[in-house]
Amino acid sequence: MVKSKIPIPCIYPIIDDSIVPFDKIGEITKALIAGGAKIVQLRVKRLSSKVFLKSARIIRKITRDSSAIFIVNDRVDIALLAEADGVHLGQDDLPVKEARKLLGNNKIIGYSTHNIREALEAVRLPVDYISFGPIFLTKTKHDAQTPKGIQGLAEVRKAVDIPIVAIGGITETNMIHVFQEGADSVAMISDILTASDISKKVNRLIRIVGLRGCERVKSS
Repeated sequence: MVKSKIPIPCIYPIIDDSIVPFDKIGEITKALIAGGAKIVQLRVKRLSSKVFLKSARIIRKITRDSSAIFIVNDRVDIALLAEADGVHLGQDDLPVKEARKLLGNNKIIGYSTHNIREALEAVRLPVDYISFGPIFLTKTKHDAQTPKGIQGLAEVRKAVDIPIVAIGGITETNMIHVFQEGADSVAMISDILTASDISKKVNRLIRIVGLRGCERVKSS
């Protein structure tokens, strides 16, 4: 594990191309930022690499202008070419140690985990944070594993001392319980991207968490 360069913001929106078409990437990113988002991840599974890179560069421009963190899912090459702040890798992606060699020590690397064994292995890798999930049933990721529940999150929290981003089916209604069980941040996709007013949605989520950060929620 490496020491995280920048604390991962409590609300972690992910732009997923299964919900957001290419021509809406900029508009959605601006809405997230307007609502107060301090981090944005781009996850692309359907678009070509060429369009993925174009999308990443659009988001990079917007996030750079607002001093928000930009993370690219899966693709180290896209992250480098778009000058992103980091990458989020899955268990079957480029090995973390190889990704760190390419990215250097100043970039953020997140790593997906789904059980205690994977979380414990991640602690020994040069990652800045892990994601854990799915916490609840999710429709966004069709190959998602069985939901782990907040009890699964609590067990991982006790086992590792590394920032945890909880993911999978997290909503405005249930996110408080996720924080209470030890998550440092919550990654949210559908609940944000399908909102009628994305900016207001993000702003409301941030206000629920509290101006002083996730700690207020954890201790409540």
